[in-house]
Amino acid sequence: MLRQIFTLLLVALQGLPATCEINRRKVVRSFNPHRNASSKTTPLQVGNGNFAFGADVTGLQTFSPFATMSTWGWHNFSLPTTGGQTSIDDFTGVDWYTHGRLVNYNQPNPAQSEISNWLIQNPQRINLGTIGLWFGEDNVTEELLEDKSQILDLWTGKISSSFTYNKAPVEVETWADASSDTVSISIESKLFCTESLDIFFDFPLPTRNKFDAPFVGVFNATDKHTTTLQRGENTAIIRHDIDDSSYYVSIAWDSPAKISGPIEGTHRYILHPLQETKRVKLSVTFSLTPSTHIPSFGDVTSASTSWWESFWNSGAFIDLTGVESPNATELQRRTILSQYLTAVNSASSYPPQESGLVNNGWYGKFHLEMILWHLLHFARWNQFPLLWRSLPNMYSEYLDSSIERATLQHYQGARWGKMTDPTGRSAPGEINSLLIWQQPHPMYFAEIEYRSFPNETTLKSWDKILTSTADFMASYAFFNESTTLCDLGPPMYPVSENTNPNATINPAFELAYWRFGLDIAIKWKQRQNQTAPRKWVDIRNNLAPLPIADDAFAVYEGIPNMWNGTTVQDHPALSAIFGLLPPPSSGPPLNMTIVKNTADKIRDLWDLEDCWGWDFPMLAMNSLRLGDIDQAVAYLLHPLFEFDDAGYPVGGSRVPTPYFPGSSSFLLAMAMMAGGWDGEPGAHFPKGWDAQVEGFVPGL
Repeated sequence: MLRQIFTLLLVALQGLPATCEINRRKVVRSFNPHRNASSKTTPLQVGNGNFAFGADVTGLQTFSPFATMSTWGWHNFSLPTTGGQTSIDDFTGVDWYTHGRLVNYNQPNPAQSEISNWLIQNPQRINLGTIGLWFGEDNVTEELLEDKSQILDLWTGKISSSFTYNKAPVEVETWADASSDTVSISIESKLFCTESLDIFFDFPLPTRNKFDAPFVGVFNATDKHTTTLQRGENTAIIRHDIDDSSYYVSIAWDSPAKISGPIEGTHRYILHPLQETKRVKLSVTFSLTPSTHIPSFGDVTSASTSWWESFWNSGAFIDLTGVESPNATELQRRTILSQYLTAVNSASSYPPQESGLVNNGWYGKFHLEMILWHLLHFARWNQFPLLWRSLPNMYSEYLDSSIERATLQHYQGARWGKMTDPTGRSAPGEINSLLIWQQPHPMYFAEIEYRSFPNETTLKSWDKILTSTADFMASYAFFNESTTLCDLGPPMYPVSENTNPNATINPAFELAYWRFGLDIAIKWKQRQNQTAPRKWVDIRNNLAPLPIADDAFAVYEGIPNMWNGTTVQDHPALSAIFGLLPPPSSGPPLNMTIVKNTADKIRDLWDLEDCWGWDFPMLAMNSLRLGDIDQAVAYLLHPLFEFDDAGYPVGGSRVPTPYFPGSSSFLLAMAMMAGGWDGEPGAHFPKGWDAQVEGFVPGL
């Protein structure tokens, strides 16, 4: 509690605007999304980071069953009952030779296909239910609505929707509570008086789809799950049971109405306002237990307005509205919308999934190698309370299972997983078990937090995590007797995940990141007047040099056909050696000629058609450090790095839309442009731009 009070006070003080020149409300509201039809892929959303409600053009989920999702809403299908694999304890993984010894990796075992697949597919995140308008017949479509208009007010978190049906106007307001899993709705129309308009609640069944987008779940498998209704006075509770999972939807309304259902053959319930009613206000709370208190519509609107105004008025801010350039306008639009969307989709008590709370990618699980791109921007934008929702607590919660993972492989310390769920279990997979660049992430988060809060509380909150992480990193490095240096791999996958794991040794970015991580771990001990373990220092001082090919960095040591083959595809992590990481504080300095050559080769030779999401901000950050601001802007506005009309980052053939690491990394690059970094503090915008910034601290 003392830490929270102390740190929140510091955040509040740091978040005070440096000047009073920026009219934040005016800037934010100038980018309110406005639609006249539903998107085929993205809703407009209201939410609070742990809960989100996605709406079509009606303000609800009337025609497009966008999702209602939460941090806690997960489901497991039943375990296999055949094949002799009926328990997760039956899973044994696969042994690989690793430096002359067999190491067990969490990979699908061909002899255990059923339990292997179950562990990959379960748990999956669920769509908690849909809420929509019911016109009394099934043949009403969105095309029959006239005068459709919808605006999301970013400053208060309100969606205002209006349309005309059968010459009768309908107006809908949609809000989400700031601190509970509640959506509140106001619907006004004369159609209620003619009994031509009702409100429905429907419940889908989860699927085993790796990607469940744009909609989550199916509504035609009604015999595989159950719902039950309990009525009260102007209230109702619907319980949804799916296998061993259950949760409750508690509904309260303010006007005379009755609820009935389910409609035969469905899990659809109808709330029917009685005659003479012209406006209905209702609140719907989703929870694991029946809600004893459903916030009123007024309570929710007040809480949402207060929270969002506080969000926009705190932390750092960029104002480019005074710049007469379409590039500046688009960067500003993406900045504002990305801030809203990451607060709704990424500021949760667990790491976010790559599709946030919009739909499901990778079964709704989160990827620990991606949390740096997902969450680091909250620190750089001085929104630490949002970062602290998940970190460092998540690492503390997963520490024991990560130590167990390392121990089973005869390593020391904690080996962090990859494709993870709230239990801390990492899903089986060859890439999942052999990827390593997530390991130094705790060091980056800790150092960024210490920069803003250089105190004993910060040191103690991260110390055990960093110690266990560094113990693994030092244990994982292998002493090569022929070179007398320490190698990383094989087997392993680098960031790009597109190389032969048995041939991948000493990847350039991972080597640089390993040195950075051990440097921070050693520094962390020194700050506490402790002696760092000798092995940390020895490994750091004797890591293999960064591999080079054609006077530029190579993906890994000895890679064939570097810069003229298939290796110049996928994530160009070589740019992160200088773009994401600061220059090394120990050992040989970076060869800046090699750094610049690498940037040039990536620009000219890399298959950017095979890149997406955070790749472009990473390239922009590298360009900024190299002093090429125009190239940084070009990467941030690259045609392949798309954001739709509501600011959602477009996915692609490999990932669904939205792909939120694109939003977060974009904000990270903009923070670097606005606040600079060690040795180059201050703003780095294109020449002639009259940019106004507030509240940034230089990055590493």
